Amino acid sequence: MDAPHTGFVADSLDRRIISALQIDGRASWHRIATALGEPERTVVRRGTRLLDSGLVRIGAMAVRGRSTVIGVRCAPGQARVVATALARRPDCAFAHVLTGTWDCVAEVQCPRDRLAGLVMDELPGLPGVVRTLTLPVLRHVRTIREWHAGLLTDAEIAALTDGTGAAPASADVSPAFDGVGELSRADRLLVHSLAEDGRCTFDELARVSGVSEATARRRLGALRRAGRVRVRAVIEPVLLGLPVESVLWVRAVPAEVDAVTAALADSPHVRYVSFLTGERQLLVLTAFPDEAALHDFVTRSPWLREAVSVDVSMVLGSLKRGGMLAPWLRD
Repeated sequence: MDAPHTGFVADSLDRRIISALQIDGRASWHRIATALGEPERTVVRRGTRLLDSGLVRIGAMAVRGRSTVIGVRCAPGQARVVATALARRPDCAFAHVLTGTWDCVAEVQCPRDRLAGLVMDELPGLPGVVRTLTLPVLRHVRTIREWHAGLLTDAEIAALTDGTGAAPASADVSPAFDGVGELSRADRLLVHSLAEDGRCTFDELARVSGVSEATARRRLGALRRAGRVRVRAVIEPVLLGLPVESVLWVRAVPAEVDAVTAALADSPHVRYVSFLTGERQLLVLTAFPDEAALHDFVTRSPWLREAVSVDVSMVLGSLKRGGMLAPWLRD
């Protein structure tokens, strides 16, 4: 279950290229080179090497409904089995095995009219499950699509977007989408191709989906703006020098939740923040250079003054990130 050791070490330029891909996974190498102020040939060579290694993957995820976070307590020795079963669900966005009270945590996308079946039938039917916790997400504050570890300047980020720091017109805008309505056959083929390679060209998308290149470009833009499809770079945080991952379950003073979430989202170590139902309103996924930095974050951060409690779980292994299975689980 642990990620295989590759021996690959990303230097500072590699990490900046990775950060650029996290902002827009379909940005051209020319655009990335211009934004970073680096020779295009160097960016092409290094970026291609990162993608070919499989350590950085660009993929698309079709949005199937509103998000629900699931915590699972497993029978002894069954955490790997349960987490793998969750990860293999096509509606699963991420799945991690943890230390602490909950053996694994996952986020699935489920239309609200199907939530009862998920809670009462599907999850209890998984082999090895002892207890589940289901927490619908009321609001995403940050997801991995917005995280880039603070390695780029504001000017570089603006150059990769529309010059103002906002997402480009073709990028994902994350409106609430509840999975209503089926995609057309051409759109399904387009999304399937992007799931395998999020940087495939519009010409390739057109040939696979049986439409013109102009139509493929238009349809992808429309799907992303509508929140039906999300393109993201999926990486192991260790590549950015952040090998210590943890999950925080934060309970805040209700009137101070917005202040706490804003402070969390401002940290380059926070990869994901969502406001949930339940006793602890915030689920936070983090990555740090070492355990000392994690300790400082959960004991000395200013936002702790508005927090009632913070439970910390270490990530033992990740089986799915950004809707993409870990390489060793792919067929």
